[in-house]
Order: sequence, then structure tokens, then C-alpha cells
Amino acid sequence: MPLKDRKYINREISWLAFDLRVLQEAQDKNVPLIERIRFLGIFSNNMDEFFRVRVATLLRLSMLDKKERGYYGESPKQILNSIANLTKQSQILFEEVYNGLVEELKEHNVFIVNENELTCEQQLYVKDFFRTNIRYLLSPIMLNQVEKLPQLNDKSIYLAIKCSSTEHNRKDFALIAVPRDTSRFVVLPQDGKRKMIILLDDVIRANLPEVFKILPYNKFEAYTIKLTRDAEMDEDTDLTESILDKISKAVKNRKKGDPVRFVHDREIPKDLLKFLTSKLSIKSTNAQVGGGRYHNFKDFISFPNLIGSSAENTPLPPLSIKSFDTSSSLISEIEKKDRFLHYPYHNFAYFIRLLREAALDPDVVSIKISLYRVAFESKVVRALINAAENGKKVTAMVELRARFDEQANIYWSQRMEEVGINVLFGQPGFKVHSKLLLITRKDGKQQNHIAAISTGNFHEGNAGLYTDFTLFTANKRITCEVAHVFDFIETPYHTFRYKHLLVSPHGMRKGLMSLINAEIKNAKKGLPAFIFCKVNNLVDESIVDKIYEASSAGVKVQLIVRGMCSMIAGIEGRSENIQMTSIVDRFLEHSRIFAFGNNGKTKYFISSADWMTRNLDHRVEVAAPIYDPEIQMEIQKIIDLNLADNQKARIIDAELKNQYRHEPNSEPIRSQIELYNYYKQRVY
Repeated sequence: MPLKDRKYINREISWLAFDLRVLQEAQDKNVPLIERIRFLGIFSNNMDEFFRVRVATLLRLSMLDKKERGYYGESPKQILNSIANLTKQSQILFEEVYNGLVEELKEHNVFIVNENELTCEQQLYVKDFFRTNIRYLLSPIMLNQVEKLPQLNDKSIYLAIKCSSTEHNRKDFALIAVPRDTSRFVVLPQDGKRKMIILLDDVIRANLPEVFKILPYNKFEAYTIKLTRDAEMDEDTDLTESILDKISKAVKNRKKGDPVRFVHDREIPKDLLKFLTSKLSIKSTNAQVGGGRYHNFKDFISFPNLIGSSAENTPLPPLSIKSFDTSSSLISEIEKKDRFLHYPYHNFAYFIRLLREAALDPDVVSIKISLYRVAFESKVVRALINAAENGKKVTAMVELRARFDEQANIYWSQRMEEVGINVLFGQPGFKVHSKLLLITRKDGKQQNHIAAISTGNFHEGNAGLYTDFTLFTANKRITCEVAHVFDFIETPYHTFRYKHLLVSPHGMRKGLMSLINAEIKNAKKGLPAFIFCKVNNLVDESIVDKIYEASSAGVKVQLIVRGMCSMIAGIEGRSENIQMTSIVDRFLEHSRIFAFGNNGKTKYFISSADWMTRNLDHRVEVAAPIYDPEIQMEIQKIIDLNLADNQKARIIDAELKNQYRHEPNSEPIRSQIELYNYYKQRVY
């Protein structure tokens, strides 16, 4: 289809382009070497989730009728074919990048060796290491002796083994899971200046004769395989079961999801491959991906650094806020004026401190919080438990359907219920994705509120890796409406009219459309008009169409979209006033900003919501206005630096080329580093 006739880019295809931007970081020689290797792990982990969720959904849709398939513009089968072709291309590129990084490691006297490259001394070390640490973690399955293949875990890799004998005309197939509870990388004794690493897979390969020593085989060929399963959960419709029981059951059933991808060493013998694909009921060749010797590269996120500090990013420790540090009470500081945290540049510990202060403050009556994802050892939840133990009325809205965090959320829900916290699980049909905290304090006969509104999860681990905002405010215009959001969560059949917050599922879409329409009217009157939006994903067709309309009216539109983006910029007569980039750097860009020109009086919002149909129509989301002039200036600084980035920004175009936004002869600007320096020099 000619470019001028295309209105949208398929969301799945645009996501694959995003993951290639991640792979670009592994290619970028300006990135320290060990960090580049770890980006291979991030790319691989992203790809696993893509297949577990997006490809699995497409496979389900492909079994529906034509009306359902029309939702995607193309049929799911067509999209799946495109995904298969692009995945094969990215696999080839991935292997090229990996092999190049292995060669660069050698320049630093670091060598990744396999079982056939060991010295005699190293062979003895590997054998001793295997016997001491690995041997009794293995549970080989002799496949010819079992009628049904064992349930394969899609987070694991397996060695598919062909056992044979040079003396007897017989063979057998076996399967060994590579242990996950020990490091994938074994550092060998140094050989002079040479530092050696062997993968755990190869440690097992080197010792297969010992594993199978009671069997009449003397030849062993081992090939890595990996299975990716459908991770979409089917919730039981049994009305007698609680939502917690339903999600618990669904999480267990997820482990039995249908295979959506089977990755294997392309050197695997045909008879072994045919045996496995038959046993696993993998019929589509699109589901089979032939690759190199190693898989599950997500483990490379933890690749050991044997080079030194120069091979890793310079640490950027979170910065302190002097007025918070010198004050005995964060609540009193927030009551004076709105405050703003920008992670990971600021320390998430301030949020924990606020919760702990509320837990001890005798004037605090209640605490309400919405939790989407929490850390495995959550200081946030421990602070809430402490508050309940101190007699505070604590309500926690826990989203049990936060994908891949269901088990952690179930665990902490049960711990909170044990101490008397009122734990809510939402309602069928929509997720609570907003990130809200409401602290209520008594002041004589009155009650006042302190609110925290965040773009990201109240998760101390994520706060060190993701860019996110938290607004602290005692502004009654906002805190009263946050209280209404919690009322809606508790009683979802009662809706409210919001004058300040934009709230999904009832009002955010309408509010955004109204704000965009105002810019269109200003542009038609010849007044200054602009829209800035920074989100993770922009795929809602109605919003895309409205932005096209704004562009056609002369509104200047600047978009920063990290991941999926269905919009096509730069098409004459439709989107020539739209500029789009994506920033991929050491921190994951997760914060969301909406800004509208408003004829010179810019309206700023931060939000938990992307511009996706699910966020606007099927989730509880909040976009909060920024009223404090100092915070408005700070957000404008963030916008300006993001737009000026010419080191890590890529242009999003119709061909999805991922070209860097380089400006020759311009001062290099890397927005994440510039923001860190900005906060470091700022005095609060």
C-alpha cells in the first residue's frame, strides 16, 4: 500500500521495531561493553514476553471468525506471518551482535569457552564443580521410556540429548533442564592473563558421560531448546469462587499454556527435532525458530563483569532533596506546597518515609493506596502493615491481574489481610492501573488529605531503573478528587464528575479529546497551538485520528513514544506537523506527560495511562494536572531535554528504520544524563 494511503502501523510490528531499538544499544560502541551484553538479555526477555502475550493473543484471534479478525485491519494470520519473518531477521542480527561482543571481550582477555576448549586443568575444575554443585540438581528424562513429554517450563532452557553407541546400533533421546537456581555463568580459574567463563549448559555437556554412566551409550549430542507458552490467563467463571482463588488457579494453569514458540539450536539432528515437535504438538513452522548454540539470553542481564568499572555505566546514585532531609516531617513539607519526585534521579526512599511517618503520626486516620506491582521484599507493604498495627485504617487496592506479578500480589494481599488491612481486588472487566496514595489526617473537627499520584508503580526496584514521577500534594482540588477515585474503586457503580483529574474509564478519553479540540480551535484562529505527549504506547485509533486532525489544522505535535506507535508522521496533508521520537537508554522511559498549549497558558498533566484503548476505556487510570508553577517549570525542562536528545532518540517513521536523531555540528545532548546533572545542581 502506498505510504500516503496508510493511516496506521500495526501495533505488533511497531513493538518489534521498539525491541530492535533495545538491540541497537547492544550494538552501540558508546555503551560500556558489559552493559551492551546485558542489553542482549533485555532484548531476549522482551521477546519472550512478546510471544507469551501478543503472539499468543493473535493465535487465539486467528481461530475466530472474519469479523473478529477485522479488528486488526489485517488478519491475525497475516500479522503472524509478518512477525515470523521479522523474528527470523532479528534472530540473525542478534547472533551477529552476540558474536561481535564475544570478540570484543577477547580484546579485554575475557573468553567465553565451551566444553571442547578447556585446558586439562580447567577440565578437572569443571568436573569437580559439576559433581559438587550441579550433579544432583539434574533430573534427566529418558524420552523413549515415557508416553508423554513432561511439562516444560517456559522460563527454563533444556538440553535435548541424543544418546548413541558406536558399538551397538541403538539410540535414545533424553531431556535435561538447565538449573535456574544457580548462576548461568561459571568463572574458571584464570589462565595467565586470560579470564574464562563457561556457560552452565556447557558444564553439563562436558559431564554427560557421568550423568548417563549406567546406560550403554558412549556418544552424546546435546542441543539447547526453549519453549514459550501462551501466558494469557483464562479466569474461571465460577461465581462461588473469590477473585483471589480464580487468579491463583489461572496462574497455575498458565504453566500449561499452549506453546507459541519453539526455539532450538539449528544444528539439532532432524530425527530429534521431529520427535520433539511431534511430542509438543508444534505444527506451524512459524512457531519454530532455529538459532545458535545458546538460548534464554535473558540470563545475560546478569553477565559477570571481569573487566572492571570501565565496562559498566558510571553509577548515578539517586539524589537527595535538602528540604526533605532537614525536615522532621514530610507531611508538613507537602502541606506547605506541592512536591515532585522524578525517579531514578530522586530517591524512592522519600515515598517509603512518607508511609512510615503516616504509620506513626497520631493525627493520621486512614491510608488508602492502589498497588499494581510491588517489590518481592516490599518496603511499601511493610510500611502499610506497620500502619495497620498502629491502629490506622488501611485500605489497599491490589490488582491481582498485573501480568506476571500475580503471585507476588497474592502473597502480599494475604500478608496484609492477616493484620486487618482492608484489601480490595477490583471488579471483573477492568484493571486498576492508577497509582494513588491518600493519607487522611484529623485537624480538630476537620479532616485533611495528603495525596501522592504516580506515573509508575510503588515499587522500590522499578524506581531504580524506570523514569517515573510522583506528585505529592495537599491541594484540595486534587486530593478531594483522589478520594472520589478511591470511592469509585470501592463502589464502581457510583461515578463522579471530575473537574481537575482526568479519570478512566469514564472521563479521560473525553477530556483528552476536549483538550486536543481546544488546540485545533486555537490553530484555526491563528493562535499558538501545540500538543506534547510522552507515553509508552500510542495505538488508540480514535486518538491517532484526532491528532491527525490537529496536525491538519496546523497544531504543532511533538510525541515521544517509547514502545508501540501506530501513528505515521510526516505525511503531507495529514501529519506533516507531527514529529515523533523514541528514547532508549540506560533507564527505561516510563513516565507519561501530556502538555497542551492553551494559548500560552500551558496545561501540564502526568499520568499512569498510555494512549491505548485498554487504558482509556477498560482500566482505572488517572491523569493529574500540575498547578504548581515551579513544578510546571521542571516538567517543561524535562520536555525540552527529551526533545533535544540527539544521542539516544530515534526517529519513528513509516519504515520503522530506527534512525538516530543525530544533528551534525550540534552539542551532544543525552537527556537522561542531562537530567541527572540538572537535578544534581538544583537546590531545593
